[in-house]
Amino acid sequence: MDSDIRVELYRMMVLIRTYEEAILREYHADKQPVFDIGAGLVPGEMHLSAGQEPVAAGVCAHLGSGDAVTAPHRPHHVAIAHGVNLDAMTAEIFGRETGLGRGRGGHMHLFDPAAHFSCSGIIAEGMPAALGQAFAFQRRGTDRVAVAFAGEGAANQGAFHESLNLAALWKLPVVFVIEDNDWGISVPRSASTSVPSNGVRGAAYDIPGERVPDNSVEGVHQAAGRAVARARAGQGPSLIEVHTLRLWGHFEGDPQAYRDDLDGVPGRDPIPTYESTLTEAGLLDPERISKIHEDASVRVEQAISFAKDSPIPSGEQARDHVFAQEAHR
Repeated sequence: MDSDIRVELYRMMVLIRTYEEAILREYHADKQPVFDIGAGLVPGEMHLSAGQEPVAAGVCAHLGSGDAVTAPHRPHHVAIAHGVNLDAMTAEIFGRETGLGRGRGGHMHLFDPAAHFSCSGIIAEGMPAALGQAFAFQRRGTDRVAVAFAGEGAANQGAFHESLNLAALWKLPVVFVIEDNDWGISVPRSASTSVPSNGVRGAAYDIPGERVPDNSVEGVHQAAGRAVARARAGQGPSLIEVHTLRLWGHFEGDPQAYRDDLDGVPGRDPIPTYESTLTEAGLLDPERISKIHEDASVRVEQAISFAKDSPIPSGEQARDHVFAQEAHR
């Protein structure tokens, strides 16, 4: 791989992790000493993606601002990698008026039309939406593509199979990316999925399918490169599954008592692993690593400050900018 691309993949992974660590800090800051999920500046559930950075960085490196991306309820890494406005996204997470959805949607409902990005808390919901965008791209005669990210649990939903079938039938320019982090909330993959790899399910719909087994950002980048090039060339959809890693709980506050693999999780962290690889290749040194982390921290803290300094919507505005059905007498 090109050396500059390898360093940029690392840089993106560091930015994502730095952001997630900052959100983790702010989320828990005022929920102590007893954890209260409804308290604080960021109330409600919070699903963070530490460990899954290689998937977002590797795939989105092949996408432009005109390409469309849909993500699941754990969306921050994908949003950042696809260029969603970081200040507005952070403000949305904090429920502020300057947020992507004016503070009404929260972290599981991020919509950025400028980046063609959306996500949803409904499992597999982004797959049909990606089909619609891919269909529009195809009808307009463009080479734009749509990418739908989802967890391995979503591959057992009807929307997954319906979407693969229709994408193959109409030869749509869409790439399906499954993030297999081994756990559907607290259910192990082995107890929920009948096949060892969701990549094999592509064959049922006559589309290429493959599995990246080791959470390698370079492996993801190469697989995504093939899939995106195929879609742009009008050759139809592809399916990629990445065996990735959930470093933290399903949601913040999750005690993870169901996990028997926690002792080995820190050693599988993809960022120090890739950092070592690039250092051995002569592409990184301590000074450059420090600068990358410093730049990421400055950008992230700027977004956090922007969110905190932004106004909270007033109670009188609660029904503004949302879908609501008026009561009829």
